[in-house]
Amino acid sequence: MNAFRTQILGLLLALPLTGAAQGQKAGPVSAAAPLVIGQTFTVASKALGEARRINVYLPDAYADSATRRLPVLYMPDGGLKEDFLHVAGLVQVLVGNGTMRPFILVGIENTQRRRDLTGPTTNVEDKKIAPKVGGSAAYRQFIREELMPQVKQRYRTTAETAIVGESLAGLFVVETLLLEPTLFNTYLAFDASLWWNNGQLAAQASTYLQKNRPATAVYLATSIHGDTAATRRLVEMVRPQAARLGTWHYENMPQETHATIYHPAALRAFRAVFAPPATGAKQ
Repeated sequence: MNAFRTQILGLLLALPLTGAAQGQKAGPVSAAAPLVIGQTFTVASKALGEARRINVYLPDAYADSATRRLPVLYMPDGGLKEDFLHVAGLVQVLVGNGTMRPFILVGIENTQRRRDLTGPTTNVEDKKIAPKVGGSAAYRQFIREELMPQVKQRYRTTAETAIVGESLAGLFVVETLLLEPTLFNTYLAFDASLWWNNGQLAAQASTYLQKNRPATAVYLATSIHGDTAATRRLVEMVRPQAARLGTWHYENMPQETHATIYHPAALRAFRAVFAPPATGAKQ
């Protein structure tokens, strides 16, 4: 064994030294450059009385063609330090592996999140979560009248739109679905805070759903911390009117928490409602 070790040591000593081991200086290091994954712009909003930063991810399919138009997926909580990066990455991966159609992702960065994503409330405890709450109508006006026209002007878009959100953003998604269902074609809400205002939104959902509504794709999911009972009631209200109200999906995900549900729920939702056409079908 000692002879073997001696042979190995001899071979190692005979190997030529690398440049670093010989004391040679390493080659020049290039200066760091910004890592660009998308675009950003601001909208001076009259509806909100402030400027709002918008972050945009454009899939390769957009850059690969000078004429192709793509649908748009809007997301509250869309700041770089919020949910924009991981959702953009998910869109990139799913489009790349062929399990999702390409979408332009438009993230709306927050300023006063709890103001914008909540509707009116009579619950005293609700009102304690922020200096101002109940601004969802103004936020929806901003999206409808200011942001959407900007996106259409700046990018090649189709008429198809969708919105995705979690927690209070999920509440805003469901509220928009019930109050203004024609604003988007597809609504995705995970762990929607349907407890807001003593659960009145879900309780009154049947009244909204009884009105004539265009076909809509909806995907709801709840974690172990989500308002599962209210979400299930909402889905049950739809069953008798499924033909009129479009395709609804609901998934209970008790293996996830409120902190972990967004990414896995979005993965399943995007694959379910944004799946590419079957092979051979016209796109």
